[in-house]
Amino acid sequence: MRKIKFQKRFICLLIILFTTALNLSYAQKIKWNKVKVLVYIKNGKGYIHDNIANSVTAIQALGKEKGFTVEVSEDPGKFTDHNLKQYDALIFSNTNNDVFDTDAQRVALMRYIQAGGNFVGLHSACGTERSWRWFKNMLGGTFFWHEPGQGFTVNVLDSKNPSLAHLPEKWVREKDEFYFLKEMDVNLNVLAVNDHTTIQKPAGKALDTFGTVFPSVWWHEYDGGRAFYTSVGHEKTDYEKDDLRKHILGGIEWAIGPQKPRNYTKAYAKTPNDELKK
Repeated sequence: MRKIKFQKRFICLLIILFTTALNLSYAQKIKWNKVKVLVYIKNGKGYIHDNIANSVTAIQALGKEKGFTVEVSEDPGKFTDHNLKQYDALIFSNTNNDVFDTDAQRVALMRYIQAGGNFVGLHSACGTERSWRWFKNMLGGTFFWHEPGQGFTVNVLDSKNPSLAHLPEKWVREKDEFYFLKEMDVNLNVLAVNDHTTIQKPAGKALDTFGTVFPSVWWHEYDGGRAFYTSVGHEKTDYEKDDLRKHILGGIEWAIGPQKPRNYTKAYAKTPNDELKK
C-alpha cells in the first residue's frame, strides 16, 4: 500500500516538474541586446520573390525595436566557421533553389548547427537546396506545391508559442500561398496548420497526408541546433503588417531558445552528405 502511494506521489511530482519546465521554456526571456542575426537572401536560378526587400526591412525594424543586430547578405562566402559563430540565428528569408557555391559553404552551415546554432526559414526557404538531404531534414521538409494565391485559414495549435501568442485561433490570411511540403521530418513540433477546406479553387495537386489540414509552422531540434519554419508570408505587403512581424520575431525568439554561444567542439561535418551522429 505504501509502495502504491509512493508511486502516485512520484508520478505527481514528475508531472509538476514537467509542467514547470514547460512553462519556464515559454517564459524564457531573450536578452535582445546580446543577439546578432544574419538574414540570408541568396536565390539560385529560378523564381525570385519580390517580397525579399520588404522582409529585410521588417526584420531590420524588429532589430531596431528590440535592440538586436541585423546583418543582411546574399554572399555565400559568409558561410565559414569563423564568420558564422558570431550569429545567434541564421534567417533564410525567401531563399530559393541552390544558394551555395561550394560544398565547403554547405559544410560550414552544418557545423554551425552542430555547434548549437539556430535557423529560421521564411516562406520559400523550403524551396532551398532541394537536392541536399541534410538541409531538407534540418528545415523540416522540402517544397512540393502551392495553391494559387488566395485567402485561407491558418489554425493555431500552440497559442503559447511566442510566434503565435498574439494571433487568434483561426488566423485568416487575406491572400497568401498555401504551401505543401514533402519529405517531412517525423520529429517536427507542429505549431499551426493550414486549413485546405477554406481554399476556393484547389489546383489538384494537394497532398492528403494530413487530411484537410497541412503543417505550416513548426520547430524542431536537429543535429545539435534548433530550427523554426513558417510557410506564410508571400505578399510583400505582409511584411508591413504587425501580425506577421510579431510572428517572425517570435520565431526568432523560439529558434534561439536557451541563449548560449556556439560550441564548435561539437561540430563534426566534413562533407554535405555526412551521416548524423546519434
